[in-house]
Order: sequence, then structure tokens, then C-alpha cells
Amino acid sequence: MQVITGKTQLLGVIGHPVEHSLSPVMHNAAIAHLKLDYAYLPLSVKPEALTAAVAGFAAINLKGFNVTIPHKQAILPLLSEISDVAQAVGAVNTVWRQGDTWAGTNTDVVGFLAPLQDINCDWNSAVALILGYGGAARAVVAACAQLGCPTIHVIGRNLQKLQQFYASWHDADISSKLQVHTWDKLPQLIPQATLLVNTTPVGMHPHTEASPLSVAEMMLLSSNAIAYDLIYTPRPTQFLQQAEKQGAMTIDGLEMLVQQGAAALNIWLQQSVPIDIMRQALQQQLIKR
Repeated sequence: MQVITGKTQLLGVIGHPVEHSLSPVMHNAAIAHLKLDYAYLPLSVKPEALTAAVAGFAAINLKGFNVTIPHKQAILPLLSEISDVAQAVGAVNTVWRQGDTWAGTNTDVVGFLAPLQDINCDWNSAVALILGYGGAARAVVAACAQLGCPTIHVIGRNLQKLQQFYASWHDADISSKLQVHTWDKLPQLIPQATLLVNTTPVGMHPHTEASPLSVAEMMLLSSNAIAYDLIYTPRPTQFLQQAEKQGAMTIDGLEMLVQQGAAALNIWLQQSVPIDIMRQALQQQLIKR
């Protein structure tokens, strides 16, 4: 068991709430495997305390931290440098110390893309259909554009929020591929989808019987399509069970979680990290739940 001393370097994840986060499980497993004197802590930070917390992290020499809901966009003004991908997404999930200031990027894009890299698909003619318009959807839109998808549909229930989502994309290349639609357009769009992505929390534990799509809607999905749910508990979600019955390929959010975490740890440690160890630690933790 690791002994934490005054020499131990600190990393962490900030959010509110943050108790549910599995990031400490996989990061500390990797740190232990590498025999490094680091510790990764879950840090609950209320929205009104974000500025004070980030200043405090500098004062105690925190080496870096992950950012989760609700801080991914609010943290942007507190950073001196933001990567191109984080600027495109408009959200940061990984922060590190750079001299006397903080720098940030978004590893969710890398994480989302990782399970798709080895799939034999002509992405240059693919149609992506994304359910939801929150922070996770922003990373998925940027990732689909990076894949080369010429058409990216985003579906949501609130027209005003959809219009704001579309207007927020200042990248001309992405905005030219992006279309937003209200939920009633699903029957026309699902049959066209090459890649169907759920970025909503519908179906997440403990509401495991729920799905963002009805059985009738999912029956419109092509058997050649890929269904990707960013949720990783339960495994599989109702959404993916429905898609599997259609003959579609299915991917859950576990690999995205692992890969975005590994990319962040690589930034902080500046060395390769044991992705298999991180994945195994998460799988074991999920079995216990």
C-alpha cells in the first residue's frame, strides 16, 4: 500500500459532485504499477469556489487535474493556454502546470476516437447522428469532424439550446458539416446513420431500464451501423441492447474513459502509461458495483 508523504506529488479530478468518479481507481492503479510517488485524489469543488480552488492548487503545487461536470467550460478563463482541440470543443477536461500558469486540453476527443480507429468504415462518407447537446456531445462533434464525417446531425429536445449549440461552433469546417434537429426528426435521420451516439445520461445506473430511443425508433437503425453509448454502467445499456438486436456493432463508454484518462496521465507524467492496467482496474471496480 502506498505511503503518502510530503514528497508525494498530487494529481486529482475536480467536479461537483465527484464522489461517483472512477478516475481515481484507474489513475492510482497506473501510478502503483509504475511505482511512482504520486497520488490522484477526487476533489469536490462547488461552482462558486472554482476560482479559489484553482488558485489554491497552484499554492500547494498540484501537478495537474482532470475536470468534470460542471466545470469543463467554466474553467476556460482561468487557464493561460488552451489547446486547439479544447478551443474547438469549447471545453477542457485536463489541466497541467506550465511554469507559473495553468494550461488545458480536452482528451475526450482522443478517448472517443480510440475504439473507432480499428473499425473498417469509410468515414469520409459516414453520417453521424448524436443524441444530446451537452459538453460530451461537443467532444463527439469535434471527433466526428476529425474522423472525416461529412454530415454530423445533433438531436435534442430544446430548439433554443440546439440553435445556441450550432452557433457556438466558430470552426468553419465543423459548422459546415453540422446540422441540428429537434427530437421529432429522429424517424427520418436514424435510417441514415452510420454512427449513432448517445451522449445523454438516459439509461445510466440506477435507471438501467431506460433508453433515449424507443424500441420502434431503434428498429429503424441499419444493421451495418455502429451504436456508441458514452455510458459505461451498466454494461451493456438498454440502448446498446436494443442496437445489438438490430445487428448493429456496439461500443460502450468504458474504453473512452480509459483512453481519455491515459492521455491525461501521459501529459502529467511525460511517459507512456499502462493502459491495460487502467482498464483492468476499472473493470474490476464495475464488477463490485
